[in-house]
Amino acid sequence: MSLDGLPPLRDVIERHELRAKRSLGQNFLLDLNLTGKIARTAGDLSQTTVIEVGPGPGGLTRALLMNGAQRVVAIERDERCLAALAEVSDHYPGRLEIVSGDALKTDFAALAAGQPVKIVANLPYNIGTELLVRWLTVPAWPPFYESMTLMFQREVAERIVAKPSDNAFGRLGVLAGWRTEARIAFDVPPQAFTPPPKVTSSVVHIMPRPAPLPAEVRKLARVTEAAFGQRRKMLRQSLKSLGGEALLAAVGIDPTRRAETLEIAEFVALANAI
Repeated sequence: MSLDGLPPLRDVIERHELRAKRSLGQNFLLDLNLTGKIARTAGDLSQTTVIEVGPGPGGLTRALLMNGAQRVVAIERDERCLAALAEVSDHYPGRLEIVSGDALKTDFAALAAGQPVKIVANLPYNIGTELLVRWLTVPAWPPFYESMTLMFQREVAERIVAKPSDNAFGRLGVLAGWRTEARIAFDVPPQAFTPPPKVTSSVVHIMPRPAPLPAEVRKLARVTEAAFGQRRKMLRQSLKSLGGEALLAAVGIDPTRRAETLEIAEFVALANAI
């Protein structure tokens, strides 16, 4: 038995014949010390609902419950994993709700049911960025969640926390920096996973800003997509479809600058000037 009185994860995976599927972006995290560290990074879980995406055999799920999560809602698309998760649910009666379905088709705000929510997940690599963008661009702000503690490939994590003029600064950095404060909490080496990915992973902790600069999400998305879609070009060229030099002149931005040099406030000003 392991720390929580349940069988070791390797045994669970073997008994349920859970081979990680590349098509689902799966890499199972088996080290309960690491999953515990992720849970602790999310802070006090005792008064919140924790939403987890892609729990797989339940390694992080178990850590969240062990660390006092009042209620965990785990969304799992892979039906092979449901039996293993049911065993965790039986071990923690009334505290784990398993949702069989696709996270990309899930109404997360509805799952919150008006309760305080933290999102904590080792996100499947193939949908992680898309889910994050959706959570960063929800219409209502402050959002339905109090924080997000998420694992990504290190390269993606660097893009989330990047600042203007950083090599990694792009659309993700603008969206995350506009509405949230994000930091890389720690790295997770490939050998911690089964199967080991080819890259290092990072856990990112994200806190919503209570009052970000006002802007229309749709317009800010258009500006960032255009600007970084041709990031090597001057803004007068990359933003041509949105007004080019006239748009830049309206907010006092030099048309010869490039996207990665703009401050987030300048992107917001451009969005508001469209």
